[in-house]
Amino acid sequence: MASFDLTTWAALVGTWVLVVGTLVFAYWQLRQTQRLHSATTLLDLRERFYGPRHLAARRELSTWLLAPQRGEEPENWEVALFFQLIGSLTHTRALDRRAVWHAFGTWVTSYYVFMTQPEDLLLRWRRETNDPLVFAEFEWLAKTMIELDRRASHGPRHERASTDDARYVLEGESHLPGGPAVPAP
Repeated sequence: MASFDLTTWAALVGTWVLVVGTLVFAYWQLRQTQRLHSATTLLDLRERFYGPRHLAARRELSTWLLAPQRGEEPENWEVALFFQLIGSLTHTRALDRRAVWHAFGTWVTSYYVFMTQPEDLLLRWRRETNDPLVFAEFEWLAKTMIELDRRASHGPRHERASTDDARYVLEGESHLPGGPAVPAP
């Protein structure tokens, strides 16, 4: 067997340092790219959230949810489907949780509170369809946003957001500008 001299050892160690450094740098670049993509996606979602079609859907749903006698359910559940999508993207880590919390947390928790009070519509729809996954990602997202609220305020752990706060948000939603909701293409 040949013995390694100091020069050979230095070259071997130097090569490994270079390989590990390259891998660390590549990982860092990948993380930065993921963060940038998450931020860009959130900005696109915010633009959609404030689009005329979505404003009308938000107004329609919030008005129905706040009504003392709700009556017949609206046909347009675009708001809940939008939060279901965000929940799915956040749950799979395509979107950053804290960024979603900053961008949509207030709306997610407010709609969730009134979709589960006084009657838990999500539970009812799951029973009616015999599908335990109906709006499951929306529900997961709402609970995650409530937990982030709790951590940020250093408050006591509670399962639900404040009904008064949610009512305040939805009352604002019920007065959003725009015409009637336009069906999705």
